[in-house]
Amino acid sequence: MSKNLSANKRVEISLRNRLQNKKYKIAIKKSIKKYLFNLDNNPISDMQMNLSIVYKTIDKAVKKGIWHKNKANRKKSRLAKIIKSKF
Repeated sequence: MSKNLSANKRVEISLRNRLQNKKYKIAIKKSIKKYLFNLDNNPISDMQMNLSIVYKTIDKAVKKGIWHKNKANRKKSRLAKIIKSKF
């Protein structure tokens, strides 16, 4: 550990931010897995609703600066392509 007070504070802040970012990333992964798991079992109206929930979690991550805008758009495009190919 550093003796500098501001350096110690930056370490604490970076640890806190990393934990918050991890929560968002886990939420995105869970929603995508849930969407892909239920893809075969549900009608298209339910799938579109689930897709909108996934989009919402991805957009929140972009807004918070956890994911880059282009990465989010790429993921959303691929998820939409999956539902289009199924139905």
